[in-house]
Amino acid sequence: MAELATIARPYAEALFKASGSALDGTAAWLDELAVIAADPELRQFADHPKVSEQQVTDLIAGVAKTTWPDLAQQFVRTVISNGRLAALPEIAAQFRALKNAQGGSSDAVVGSAFPLDAAAVADLSSVLEKRFGRKLNVSVDVQPDLIGGIRVVVGDEVLDTSVKARLEQMKVALTS
Repeated sequence: MAELATIARPYAEALFKASGSALDGTAAWLDELAVIAADPELRQFADHPKVSEQQVTDLIAGVAKTTWPDLAQQFVRTVISNGRLAALPEIAAQFRALKNAQGGSSDAVVGSAFPLDAAAVADLSSVLEKRFGRKLNVSVDVQPDLIGGIRVVVGDEVLDTSVKARLEQMKVALTS
């Protein structure tokens, strides 16, 4: 079976072109769709041979918190009819990458041992934008195993100032 990234690329590119100037709206409903499609129970339901494509589409539309535009409904039907429901999270990720590339920004995931308030995230965002030299869309992921500090992932770049990383460095230094 082909890799999900290879399967997802044409869908993400086609959706990007079809979205035109409504990229933010498309990204919003596509992210919601990706979260729904990532559910293992939904995928198990969709893979059942007695379940029709329309039943899967209706279930996804029923779970959605918002009403989707026609483009979204057509996209969902196309993905389901082609048997690509499992690729939806990767399609959303590639769509976001295309959107970010056009806007000159990147997604940044900040791992923190503790929840961060809005003011701390805003301050951190401005510091990280200077450090990485581009506009960042910052999201925070609470990871208690970091013990303290933060771990920032921007594309393939990682900035790890967590206590866990420092302890690992000390362990390597002491065992060498």
